[in-house]
Amino acid sequence: MKEYSNAFNNADSFAMIFDEAWKKTLNDSEKALTVDQRIQNIIEENKDHPFIKSSPEKAFSVAKFRLRLLQLE
Repeated sequence: MKEYSNAFNNADSFAMIFDEAWKKTLNDSEKALTVDQRIQNIIEENKDHPFIKSSPEKAFSVAKFRLRLLQLE
């Protein structure tokens, strides 16, 4: 289980961990998965993050937004 001692229940805090996790999916076997599957995996791996715990649907939406914003899709 990951520690989130400096994590907050907001989209910015989630975005920080999402961006780091997304970069890791670009270098491994997850490249064969769809974007949505990779996002779901990141959310599942970080399910104890305060924002994911309180708003999993919003976390998914924030992830999709960040990928469009940063042109990472």
